[in-house]
Amino acid sequence: MENFDHETICACALGRIFGYEPLYAITLVERLGSASAVFGLGSAEADGILGPFSKYRGAIRPEALDTAASELERLAGLGCRYLACTDARFPPLLRDCPDCPAGLYIRSESSPEAIFGPGPCIAVVGTRDISPYGRQWTRKIVEACSQAPDRPVIASGLAFGVDINAHLAALDCGLATIAVLPCGIDEVYPASHRRIAERIATSPGSALVTDYPPGTSPAAFTFLRRNRIIAGLARSTVLVESKIHGGGLITCRLADSYGREVFALPGRADDPRSAGCNALIRARTAEMISDLAGLGEQLGLGRYSLRREADLLELLDRHYGPLMNGQELDSLRKVAAAVRDNRGIALDDLALRTGLSYGEAASLASTLEADGFICMDLMQRCSVNVKKS
Repeated sequence: MENFDHETICACALGRIFGYEPLYAITLVERLGSASAVFGLGSAEADGILGPFSKYRGAIRPEALDTAASELERLAGLGCRYLACTDARFPPLLRDCPDCPAGLYIRSESSPEAIFGPGPCIAVVGTRDISPYGRQWTRKIVEACSQAPDRPVIASGLAFGVDINAHLAALDCGLATIAVLPCGIDEVYPASHRRIAERIATSPGSALVTDYPPGTSPAAFTFLRRNRIIAGLARSTVLVESKIHGGGLITCRLADSYGREVFALPGRADDPRSAGCNALIRARTAEMISDLAGLGEQLGLGRYSLRREADLLELLDRHYGPLMNGQELDSLRKVAAAVRDNRGIALDDLALRTGLSYGEAASLASTLEADGFICMDLMQRCSVNVKKS
């Protein structure tokens, strides 16, 4: 036990005792001044605060500290740490939330000061069922943030769809990113994102965080509670795509309840993946993201001009110009322009729009896909590869 700060051990023990009802832990700490003071209470004093019939009666005992100390020692061997809410390095915006956890389990090669200290945190969240439009705009939003004078940390939930695309875009753009897990720090969910989670944990200023004790498996309620950490860490929350009852929508409503700014990307009126975004904008809960040029200023990251990106057709000219004759390059440009202007276009529709035969259009689309300029899904619907363009 002597290897760890006593306050940290006490906070960790409180987190284990009151994990699913953190308000108890926070109230006790605020009332008594520290987590250590809670474990200095006599049984009669504890009954006086919690009530004689509390289900937590008897939980605040020395054995709880022994368990917490053993857990911290084991986590240290895994490269993890516990940061108490009473620690000066604890993220201040999260501490201000009424349902702030007693502490956070963190896996990172960076210090808490490097993770939570340097710049603003922006949450980018949304549906797991991401569309090509959502994938493209997730990257565009993060890339625009990366060019801001006040470069932010990008927070999300490591889930499929918008979340993982936001994390990857941040890493690719040189931004730090925080992945909030719906499980214990000794697990990664979903397991298929383990490699990306490792990349996050080893990237400067980035981290995996959770308030769930080790051994906690993901369940429906752990995802909902996880969302409060994402919203609480961030100064602003951006919703890229969400169904009308999506988890991203819940995160935005939590952010709004904390008095934080909320932004949403508008989508087509008949697209269920944009229904949640459109509803937030309509209710004036979220401010609409209308263009990238003013996004940084909207998010409070400073005023600046976006660097001009090369147009897709310019990239094709550079890549294929020396390799193709004029007619071949013209046909390839037609296919690329049709894909750019009609996200998710099917091959048969691509042939109709370009005036090419189906075989020609399919062959040129395959060339563009092989060279990374477009991508095709299992239904052979084509979209621009956002990383390439």
